[in-house]
Amino acid sequence: MTLSAADRLTKNRTAFSAAFAALPVVAILRGLMPSEAVDVARALVDAGIGLIEVPMNSPDAPTSIGRMVEALGDAAFIGAGTVLTPLEAERVARRGARFAVAPNCDPVVIRAAHAEGLVMLPGVFTPSEAFTALAAGADGLKLFPAEGLSPPIIKAMRAVLPKGTLLVAVGGVGAETAGPWRAAGIDGIGVGSALFQPGRTADEVGSRARAVVSAWRAA
Repeated sequence: MTLSAADRLTKNRTAFSAAFAALPVVAILRGLMPSEAVDVARALVDAGIGLIEVPMNSPDAPTSIGRMVEALGDAAFIGAGTVLTPLEAERVARRGARFAVAPNCDPVVIRAAHAEGLVMLPGVFTPSEAFTALAAGADGLKLFPAEGLSPPIIKAMRAVLPKGTLLVAVGGVGAETAGPWRAAGIDGIGVGSALFQPGRTADEVGSRARAVVSAWRAA
């Protein structure tokens, strides 16, 4: 039986929460090629990272997402990043994506992602954007670019945001900076170029992923 969008969203929210609780680190694979998608994803999973995002400004991101979903099944929770329009949310949902991330806060896109059954984390930088995103139903907030913020700012935002708001720091975050962010009360991190860049082999990505995992757990 085919699940409704509402049922898919409920199922994906439960699975996302479980994956995030296991390790709240999202691998951001900007520039990933479909031909390398499965090998890189397997290297990440073997290193302990089960949340994987392919930004839409990567070459044929929906195909990469589809291949990873087909190969890894429930071993990873796979989604799309830089989702800017309702059409993009629809495209990646059809290829098996289970969550969507954006660099900005657009209530129209948040609602469109939910209509496709996708967990949605929009990008915010200010308290005003954060409250706008939450009012639109965001499942969590991507603090972006985190390198333009600071741990003390996160503490200040925590004081006014609803209790339990999920905060993920993205932008300039890696193994070396995981500790200060975690100490500031961040719930998780998204790691991009410090983890993956075009040209890096799956083995190299796996080695970097293990370093990020170790740094987060040690923080």
